[in-house]
Amino acid sequence: MSGVKKFNNPSWNIQLDKVCLYAFCEKIFTPEECEKIIKIGKEKGFIKGTTKDTKTNIRQSSVSWLFSNDDLEWVFKKLTDTIVYLNKEYFGFDIFGFNEGLQFTNYKSPSDKYGKHVDRSQNIAVRKLSVSIQLNNPNDYEGGELWLYDDDKGIKMKKEQGTLILFPSYVLHEVKPVTKGERNSLVTWVTGKPFKWVLNIKLLKKLYRMN
Repeated sequence: MSGVKKFNNPSWNIQLDKVCLYAFCEKIFTPEECEKIIKIGKEKGFIKGTTKDTKTNIRQSSVSWLFSNDDLEWVFKKLTDTIVYLNKEYFGFDIFGFNEGLQFTNYKSPSDKYGKHVDRSQNIAVRKLSVSIQLNNPNDYEGGELWLYDDDKGIKMKKEQGTLILFPSYVLHEVKPVTKGERNSLVTWVTGKPFKWVLNIKLLKKLYRMN
């Protein structure tokens, strides 16, 4: 487990002295468990991945929605335990839990991708932490890396099978185009009360440069 890039600004109502750009946990799921999740996700049937921005071609992928009654109680339990720990250690957010189910996402070659974006939500309970779990063996595909952006510098996330990546939902990120094979991942969001002040990328850049 690891957290990096700490921000420090005591004037915010969230504990920014504890907030990292991201944290990760390797091998949260075994290869066999990852294959079971992939099988369930594909059996649910795919719909096209969409965004609120209909004017651009930012997203090309297929998704299915998974819930605890899909024989996935064990997945929700393991995710909850891991995220509660990582949040306490690295972020310190006031969180409620999962509010949207799990999104099984399939990216196929030669060009499926998800361009730069942040994970916004319009609900009373806002998205506060974004979760991404790599389900494939990284040898199964080329491209498809998850990148997070701190200022103008991108950071490439781990691709090892079963690895969980956790980051604040206001962090700019993207999935690079898959150029060979297919990439399967599990994505969800942890919600909580709205931040007291609106967080935006420009402000985060300014705060980081101050430290």
